[in-house]
Amino acid sequence: MVSYPDLRLRRVREHEPLRRMVRETTLSPSNFIYPMFVTHGQGLRQPIEPMPGCFHFSIDQLVLDVAEAAALGIPAVLLFGLPAEKDPMGTEGYDPEGIIQEAVRAIKKEVPGMMVITDVCMCEYTDHGHCGIIDNGKVDNDATLELLARTAVTQVQAGADMVAPSAMMDGQVKAIRDSLNDHGYEDVPVMGYAAKYASAFYGPFRVAAGSTPQFGDRRSYQMDPANAREAMREIASDIAEGADIVMVKPAMSYMDVIRRARERFDHPLAAYNVSGEYSMVKAAGAQGWIDEKRITLEILTSIRRAGADFILSYHAKEVSQWLRDEE
Repeated sequence: MVSYPDLRLRRVREHEPLRRMVRETTLSPSNFIYPMFVTHGQGLRQPIEPMPGCFHFSIDQLVLDVAEAAALGIPAVLLFGLPAEKDPMGTEGYDPEGIIQEAVRAIKKEVPGMMVITDVCMCEYTDHGHCGIIDNGKVDNDATLELLARTAVTQVQAGADMVAPSAMMDGQVKAIRDSLNDHGYEDVPVMGYAAKYASAFYGPFRVAAGSTPQFGDRRSYQMDPANAREAMREIASDIAEGADIVMVKPAMSYMDVIRRARERFDHPLAAYNVSGEYSMVKAAGAQGWIDEKRITLEILTSIRRAGADFILSYHAKEVSQWLRDEE
């Protein structure tokens, strides 16, 4: 084997054009799914305090922001809804005229080329903040499946291109896949939140979605952060139930899980760069403690290098603009 002084690895790092040529991992707008929050009202673009640069959009403002994302080359958005009212059964989540269903219709009318992905969960719509129906103080897994399936069907009937079940109920992908098939939507893909951890990194999102549990926590159904082998079982289960795409969430502290999943499974693999990861960068950048742009690009490139085919990230629009400016 050739070694120093004949081998000088620095030779390919000397000039920027050559660094670009030998770069192993690339980042482009087509790698992103852009998560967005939609609420009732008109003319609303309300800043989300713990997530600088993110907003609660009314539908009329949402479509404008989606159009901007499309112009930047972002192929898909993921929608989270804030209902008019919350109740124990999360009724607006599966209401055909609910906030998400109406938002989907508006986007497909105004920005038809954008892929619209809808979150399938109950935490945004229940008054107790849990991801399923409560029975005797506990989340009833099997009773929840029917409502998740109903939610997915109404979202697809409204025009959603893909559904993304995130409730971490056992059997949720199968229940949704079977229901979509029964309603004639065999070709609609399902992106399963397969390995979703009970993470402290979700804090800012729970403020944005008003989904903080009113009692207990979600550790009985979301994964223990200490476990990696279990994540492979969760992913395998989602695939067996019919998931077309699988996900690891969060991303930064779970890159080892992303790598394991990439090496073990051939399915398209998503990673969610979640709200806490986003907010930490924004907060440190605002203080001048870090170079926000460089660190953001480094984090997202690292997630791709770990094995993610695409990334759900609140940074999607700004990063896509940065990448365009560098062309």
